[in-house]
Amino acid sequence: MSGITVTKKIFGNLAGGAPVDIYTLAARSGIEARIMSYGAALVSLRIPDRQGTSADIILGFDTLDGYLGAHPYFGVTAGRYANRIAGARFVLNGVEYQLAANDGPNHLHGGIKGFDKVLWRAEPIEERTAAGVRLSYVSRDMEEGYPGTLQAVVTYRLTAVGELRIDYEASTDKTTHVNLTNHAYWNLSGREKIDVLGHVLRIEADKYTEVDSSLIPTGNLPDVKDTPFDFRKPQVIGERINQVQGGYDHNFVIRSRSGLALAAVVHEPGSGRFLEIYTDQPGIQFYSGNFLDGTITGKGGQVYGRHAGFCLETQHFPDSPNHREFPSTLLEPGRKYSTVTIHRFGVK
Repeated sequence: MSGITVTKKIFGNLAGGAPVDIYTLAARSGIEARIMSYGAALVSLRIPDRQGTSADIILGFDTLDGYLGAHPYFGVTAGRYANRIAGARFVLNGVEYQLAANDGPNHLHGGIKGFDKVLWRAEPIEERTAAGVRLSYVSRDMEEGYPGTLQAVVTYRLTAVGELRIDYEASTDKTTHVNLTNHAYWNLSGREKIDVLGHVLRIEADKYTEVDSSLIPTGNLPDVKDTPFDFRKPQVIGERINQVQGGYDHNFVIRSRSGLALAAVVHEPGSGRFLEIYTDQPGIQFYSGNFLDGTITGKGGQVYGRHAGFCLETQHFPDSPNHREFPSTLLEPGRKYSTVTIHRFGVK
């Protein structure tokens, strides 16, 4: 077998009494991932540094109560549509659908009660080269304004070669839009450093989606050359961040469009840890934690200030339902939504 162990515990209970389970996936290499059934969320991920000392490299909370309160999507599965939809609306087959507006006039990460705020059904899985947890959720027709009953499945696997793999699947009984991602906030120092501005980032993208002041795409795909968005070669995150109004919160157009490909690489010089992200999605959202403002106290009593973590969300482009020129996020009955993202870890 894979050598990965899977254990299950109750993490807490929802207001109505329903238990929230947490699954721990542990490998002999020292990598350990914890996933909970509420929000299909990645709660923690422990990775060794160059000295062999393991530490948790994502932001979040020590108890369920933190996740039940207001927070900026720590580790959750975002859906039914991750990222923003302009005006919280789209037109499909001549019918206008009004979504929940939860980001000013716009729709963000599935709405007021998106996939991050529901209880998923979870079951452990064990395979020859991996072990993990499979989570499923049925999103009913017109939930948060979306047409169609959507059967969604998210599977986390920890592999024998030290990868965290996330598979997303969905099917629908009516034509709808789907865009799922994980919203982990990374800090590869093990949260020993209060911000991630010293991390070194490379993104395999020649273009990015230009956005307006409300972070809605204009439809233009500018070249990254000679701009602070040029991460084609490794760049320190904080080196040019002040040249970007508000900080980074932009979708990058992944260079490769043929199957699973490298999308981004991040290295934290102090610990030696690095993260490689592979995906078959056309975009990756780089968010530099601009809205973290010191009002949230997270794991171990740590206060999360600005840039305490960064996100690299594999996805289709923001507001694709309103941009025919973007890769389509339509899912039709009889067809299957299927996408994968792999996180590969190591040390330098």
